[in-house]
Amino acid sequence: MLPALVLLALVAFAAALPGFQGAGRAATLHLLFAVGALPLIFGAMSHFIPVLTRTRAAPPLLIALPLAVLAAGALALVSLAVPGWFGARHLGATLGAVAALAMLVWSRKRRGMTLGRAHPGLDWYEAALACLALALLAILAGAVWPEHRPLLRRLHLHLNTLGFIGLTAVGTLAVLLPTAAATPDPQVAPRLRRNLPWAAGGTLAIAVGAAVFAPLAFVGAALWLVPLARQAAAWRSMRHAIFTLHGAAPPLAVALAGFVASLAFGAAAALAIPSDPEAAFVAGFLLPLVSGAASQLLPTWLRPGAQDAWHATLRARLTRYGGMRAALFLVAGLAAGSSQAWGLPLAALALVWFSVQAAVALARSHFSGRPA
Repeated sequence: MLPALVLLALVAFAAALPGFQGAGRAATLHLLFAVGALPLIFGAMSHFIPVLTRTRAAPPLLIALPLAVLAAGALALVSLAVPGWFGARHLGATLGAVAALAMLVWSRKRRGMTLGRAHPGLDWYEAALACLALALLAILAGAVWPEHRPLLRRLHLHLNTLGFIGLTAVGTLAVLLPTAAATPDPQVAPRLRRNLPWAAGGTLAIAVGAAVFAPLAFVGAALWLVPLARQAAAWRSMRHAIFTLHGAAPPLAVALAGFVASLAFGAAAALAIPSDPEAAFVAGFLLPLVSGAASQLLPTWLRPGAQDAWHATLRARLTRYGGMRAALFLVAGLAAGSSQAWGLPLAALALVWFSVQAAVALARSHFSGRPA
């Protein structure tokens, strides 16, 4: 299931990027986030929540939740593509909110089954799911108060991007990058525990500020910078794995930098400085995040269980030239955020490069008849 969701995300990203600068920005963003990113994140949560709670694997029925989110995203796209189909938008928002709440309830249940204290990364996931539910409820609220739809739409966007995707990603990066760098981080759990109030508070402040009171958004960005700076400082001991030609660590580290850049471009846009924070978020954060995480995790998802030479060799092939792609994503994110027309095509080139490389690596591992 998870490898299929990775493929879906890559296809959705590749299909969306050419139209990003066109008139259909809303449809493009929904293709990127609702169809590409959200089902993959739900699938990843179903994998990581049992790990964080030290409980058994997710039941097969939980597969329905990523599919429900995918259906919700498809309905949102239909509502944007077909004039007058507002019912599809509201049905999709309802379905997505139910899926978010169901995942949250399942996570809370697994927390109760944990022997001892659950890993604090679980708190980040639950905060992210709460943000997603609120974001989708904002869409439903627009049906009741149509005069407030513009501000509810801004609330929806920021709770989705900085809230659901941002909180999930930053919480996961804190654990995943040390794994990719093969460098233990004994302080990751207490740091995640300290950082969550800053990140969650920053998300809510930015979302409310963007909707109704712009100065509050600057406060939210400052709050977010605290956990981001702490995380970056903790990764100094892993710079040998970050500043290198190959590996999953470089794109994962660049994703954190791209997230910071998107906050900076958002502040610039609020000050009427020409910028495109959404493009920076996609090119500098989302694409290196998904490609870097996929290159590290796909071998495990394809063959769960004990890691052997097959996993190591396939991971090496998937992460080859990861440092070069990370540099391309970083440059692309900064250029796209600065409203440079060539930024997103450069990000698309790096994405296609990874997709082709992954396809070749997976084909060789499947057909070689020996460890990949």
